[in-house]
Amino acid sequence: MNRKASRSLALLLVLAAAWQVQAQDTQTKYPTMAPLGQYMMERNAEIELARSAAPESISHDAEVMVLGQHGYEVAVSGKNGFVCMVERSWSAGFDDPEFWNPKLRAPICFNPPAARFNIPLLNRKAGLVIAAQSKDQISKNIQSAFERKEMPPLEPGAMCYMLSKLGYLSDRDGRWHPHLMFFVPDSKPTDWGAGLPGSPVVGGFTDKVEPFTTYLVPVGKWSDGTPAQEDDH
Repeated sequence: MNRKASRSLALLLVLAAAWQVQAQDTQTKYPTMAPLGQYMMERNAEIELARSAAPESISHDAEVMVLGQHGYEVAVSGKNGFVCMVERSWSAGFDDPEFWNPKLRAPICFNPPAARFNIPLLNRKAGLVIAAQSKDQISKNIQSAFERKEMPPLEPGAMCYMLSKLGYLSDRDGRWHPHLMFFVPDSKPTDWGAGLPGSPVVGGFTDKVEPFTTYLVPVGKWSDGTPAQEDDH
């Protein structure tokens, strides 16, 4: 092995080791649910944050939901079929090390097909969290709900906006980058060209419990029209 290749291999090993340590640290930081109050927000602040997920032309007439003591509830009635809300950490995959991170706030605005699928799922999760169920219990409940066809089917064209510069999506990435998300039945990333050199499609992400795949497409502007910077992950 030449010297250049040896240095490259050493760098990869260092980066891999650093990632593993970070993942282990995160897992250790959030092993169980925090007190419920740490996941809650002041109602008006949550409405404002939820609306920041999409351009005003969409969010102004969207329904807005906020997290209450019994799950997500409608705070503002909508007119265009879109639903804006602020996801909490348990909206992530069950193997995500930040599943219980109480700092996460992910403003998201679903189009009508995505709302019809995702809102029942998110509300079911929220109810289980509020009932102080463990992650394993929540996982089994959700898996059973899909197996028994208690959840609505995923419709074609389901997508959402995540363009808020005010969100906090993870300890590693902070607000990350403004992006669109597309929800499709389980599929291969190659079907979308995801992750290939030059492809704008990131993902797909599939959770072993929830039978669908999510693809991300980063975009160049936040919901307020300001450009995303290179240092936005």
